[in-house]
Amino acid sequence: MDKVPKKNKVINKIKILRSKFKQYKIDGYVVPKNDEYFTEYSRLNRLKVISNFSGSAGVAIILKNKNYLFTDGRYTIQSQIESGKNFKIVGYEKLSNCSLFKNLTLGIDPKLFTYKQINKFFLKFNHIKFINENLVDQVEKFKINDKYPFFHLDKNIVGESRNSKLNKISKHLIKNNSDYLFISAPENVAWTLNIRGKDGPNTPMPNSRLIVSKTKRIYLIANKTKCKKLIYQKIINSNQIIDIREIHKFKNGSFIIDENTCSIYFENLIKLKFKIRKKDDPIYYFKSIKNKTEIKNMIKSHVTDGVALTKFLYWMKNINKKPITEVQAQNKLEKFRKQNRNYLYPSFDTIAGSGKNGAIVHYRARLNNCRTIRKKDIFLCDSGGQYKYGTTDVTRTICFSKQSQDIKNIFTNVLKGHIAVATSNLKKDNIGKKIDIRARKFLKKSNLDYTHGTGHGVGFFLNVHEGPQSISKINKVKIKEGMILSNEPGFYKKNKFGIRIENLVYVKKQNKKLYFENLTLAPIEKDMINFKLLSNLEKNYLFTYHLNVYSKISKYLNSSEKKWLASFI
Repeated sequence: MDKVPKKNKVINKIKILRSKFKQYKIDGYVVPKNDEYFTEYSRLNRLKVISNFSGSAGVAIILKNKNYLFTDGRYTIQSQIESGKNFKIVGYEKLSNCSLFKNLTLGIDPKLFTYKQINKFFLKFNHIKFINENLVDQVEKFKINDKYPFFHLDKNIVGESRNSKLNKISKHLIKNNSDYLFISAPENVAWTLNIRGKDGPNTPMPNSRLIVSKTKRIYLIANKTKCKKLIYQKIINSNQIIDIREIHKFKNGSFIIDENTCSIYFENLIKLKFKIRKKDDPIYYFKSIKNKTEIKNMIKSHVTDGVALTKFLYWMKNINKKPITEVQAQNKLEKFRKQNRNYLYPSFDTIAGSGKNGAIVHYRARLNNCRTIRKKDIFLCDSGGQYKYGTTDVTRTICFSKQSQDIKNIFTNVLKGHIAVATSNLKKDNIGKKIDIRARKFLKKSNLDYTHGTGHGVGFFLNVHEGPQSISKINKVKIKEGMILSNEPGFYKKNKFGIRIENLVYVKKQNKKLYFENLTLAPIEKDMINFKLLSNLEKNYLFTYHLNVYSKISKYLNSSEKKWLASFI
């Protein structure tokens, strides 16, 4: 094992990685953020090891004399701060037509990439060499606790039996004239079998894969030790847990694989014997439509979460009188959440950014590198929780002193976009692309915008980011009853401040009409609103929203908190 000197850790790791190029006959090595399960949040982060970049999306390319880090608009500032000394930062959109370097042989780990990715990103100007041994693992050894047991969720929690879900998959296979579905995404395995685990740092993810036949037979590809509880409870039989190489024993036929999450390694194994059909895993769509039980449990979770966040906001604005750091603030919020016994852990790392740090869209405050929150600062707090049983995600932006008219106007235009999304006519604006336009229109009148999407899908006691639905400039998935999305327009001024207002909403149907119903229950900062810019309809929306918040959570607040919350009505 090569040792890494304490000083200049990233540079030394890159040197060790480069020293292996000659042995493997490559000109460069590609390091993605994802692990072999293609999950957004993983305990294993090779990209951070080699680049120091801690964002949730990115790809590093280490060449003999130069390094590139590709990431998206959410991380423009963060990537420059964390990795700018050693990497040229490039927009992720340029990766698909990257001519920065040509005619090179790039090494990749076939477990971490799909054929779709290498065809799109690397094969136009360069060559690819598959290297089964991950070279970053040779630079730094990872210590991962991989023994968390899988557990089962009853039908009264998830609202649909496993057999009902297998019926849907079977019908899909028969309709598409296929014999097997290879489920490569753990979140989709979790949904199908009604199981969860603890393999992600912020998600109840059971790291596993699953094969379902058109006759509804299941074959789980997972660590057998993790499945002991499931076997004991007779949720699954031990002979249903297989090694992927055992598929050569299956009858000949065809496999549907998901080209976005089935790695080159697994695709190569399957196509040795079977015909392959590349299609989107249908479970993404099945899973996006939440049933009545899931919605009911999500509503309960948001009442609990709303109480914790409201208590925190009251404390920040009215009780706390001494200077505190961003880390102390996020720890205080965590304490409020922990007061409820159904709270498990954060659904993602809390973003607690004050002043200029608020402009870093996915900022992470750390003990040795955070600001003390000042009275004149704008404070942006984006956080969420995993509960028994539900997933939350909410952003509030607050202030502690009188703000300038310009800032008030920007905040108000973000709020107007937020309200426009919440009140969308889903018969007319029935896809994310159309709704996204509504969110940005008020900012755009002042030539302002934001680089991230307006909203993402959210899982039921699963990933806080879930597809296929989203509210973005490109998403064309039709919005359906039961879908859950975030509504989070914002604005960010580099080195100055950040503003974002986020609620989760679900699609409700009443009298044959679809509309967004708020899940999130927490007050929206009133001290930053220029009420003159609000229409009567928008003022009425705010009044109704805060009245609903008060009616749902006030009974869980003390008298001072209750009085403060009532002032929003």
